[in-house]
Amino acid sequence: MGGVSTTEAAERAESTDAADATTDATTNAADATTDATTDATEPVEIAPRSPRLPHVPKQDRSRATRQRLLAAAVACLAEHGWAGSTVSVVAERAGVSRGAAQHHFRTREDLFTAAVEYVAEERSTALRALFPEGAADRREVVAALVDLYTGPLFRAALHLWVAASNEEQLRPRVTELEARVGRETHRIAVELLAADESRPGVRETVQGLLDMSRGLGLANLLTNDGGRRERVVAQWGVLLDEALG
Repeated sequence: MGGVSTTEAAERAESTDAADATTDATTNAADATTDATTDATEPVEIAPRSPRLPHVPKQDRSRATRQRLLAAAVACLAEHGWAGSTVSVVAERAGVSRGAAQHHFRTREDLFTAAVEYVAEERSTALRALFPEGAADRREVVAALVDLYTGPLFRAALHLWVAASNEEQLRPRVTELEARVGRETHRIAVELLAADESRPGVRETVQGLLDMSRGLGLANLLTNDGGRRERVVAQWGVLLDEALG
C-alpha cells in the first residue's frame, strides 16, 4: 500500500475533531434540555413573606418624637444645667437628628419651656392619680406635694429659673410658665386637702405649704436629709388638721 500523504493526514484529523465537537455540542444541548425540563416539573419552594410591621400614622410618630425630646430636655437640664443643655445635646439623648428637633421646636427657649411645662402637667396628672377618691389623709398629701419639689423636674425648673434671671429673652416666658404651674399645683393641693378657701387664712396656709415644699426641694439639692424631711412632713400634717379643720 502506498503511504498517506501529510496533507491527507491533517485533513482526516480535522474531520475527526469536527465530528467530536458536533457530538459534544449535541450532548450538552440534550443535557441542558433535560435539566430545564426537570427543573420545570419540580415544585418551587417560595420563601415565606416577612410579617408586615404595623403602620404607625405620621401624626403618632411626630407626637412620640416630640415627647422624647421633651423628656430628654428635662433630663439634660437637670443633669447639665442651662449652659450644658443645647439642642444638639437634647437631640442626641432623644435619639433624633438636630433637624428633627428644630422641626418641633424652633428655638432653644421653645424647647425647654415646653419641656418643663409638659413634665409638670404629667406630674400633676400622676399626683391626682395617687388620690383617685379626691381628699385624702393630709400627711400623705403633704408628702406627695413635697415629692414634687425633690425630683428631677424641680431641679430642671430651677436651672431654667436661674437662666431666666440672666436672660431677658427667656425671663417673661419662664415667669408665665411658673405662674401657670403654680396655679395648677395650688388648685390640686386645695382639692386633695379639702381646704375651704372661703375661710380666712386657709388660702395662705395652703400657699405656705407649697412654699415650704419648695424650700425642702432647694435643701435637697445639696443634702438628701430624708429623716428631717419626714419629720417636717409629719408636723405639717398636724398643723393642717388644726388650721383646716
